[in-house]
Amino acid sequence: MMTTTQRILDLAAAATASHGEDLVLLLDEANELYQQGLQDLHREVAARLGGLATADLILAADTAGMPCDASQDRDEVTLLLTLAEWEMTPASLAYTEMAADAARRGVCLIPEE
Repeated sequence: MMTTTQRILDLAAAATASHGEDLVLLLDEANELYQQGLQDLHREVAARLGGLATADLILAADTAGMPCDASQDRDEVTLLLTLAEWEMTPASLAYTEMAADAARRGVCLIPEE
């Protein structure tokens, strides 16, 4: 079975030679997989950090370069820690580059008004 990361890497590779609607379809699929991967990791991080005090989570987020403050609740801080971890994954890096390349070519998932 192909992993989310493998599929995003495949889509990113195919995107370099795609244009127009074909590129939009690849980008849309990669976006869905990106969101799925982020959600999966969020559940893992929440379970892994479940025993830590909120103050410790805030310190970890600050250390990870995701500044936050005591006004943010546990779920928000956990999401920041998830984002810090997710942004360094091959899947996230590949999708980010794919989306940036598509944008340079005038293609994005945000519909024009």
